[in-house]
Amino acid sequence: MKLTTLRIGITLALAIGGTLQVEVAQASKTETILKADNAAEFSTVAAAVKQEMLPGGRFEFVDDKERDTVSTRLVDMQSLFNKHGAVAQMDMQTKVQLFNDQEAVNAILTHRDDERLICENTAQLGSHIPRTTCITYRESERRRRGEIHFMDISKQVPDHFGSVGSKGGH
Repeated sequence: MKLTTLRIGITLALAIGGTLQVEVAQASKTETILKADNAAEFSTVAAAVKQEMLPGGRFEFVDDKERDTVSTRLVDMQSLFNKHGAVAQMDMQTKVQLFNDQEAVNAILTHRDDERLICENTAQLGSHIPRTTCITYRESERRRRGEIHFMDISKQVPDHFGSVGSKGGH
């Protein structure tokens, strides 16, 4: 099963057995593809998340600062698993620390998920009836980056007066 077509989220179920899971959500159904409640299994989960942050991955739009945060938190989580072996062997304070690290990772990955829908209501020209349009975060980011690239290029193209870019005068 390709992770690039799946939604990855790490959840810590402290109340129901204390396991760490990576879940796949499509529409309203959730399927667990990886269950990590020990150090070795968590290594697999962390590697999958890191892979998805590479170009072309589900979380490729994570910026450098966020990437550092995710990496640091994953290392912290791995060290907790290495020290205690499994979630079941962790005391409550360690479980809370694991949960907080996991929530920080989830917050970043959820925000930068390229399949996250962004919707807006806009009134059509000549109508008072709003229209809802939705695009994925990937589409939004690609448009934004394309616009920035276009603006950068247009600044380098000489205008018909021989100057490069628009500097406000002739």
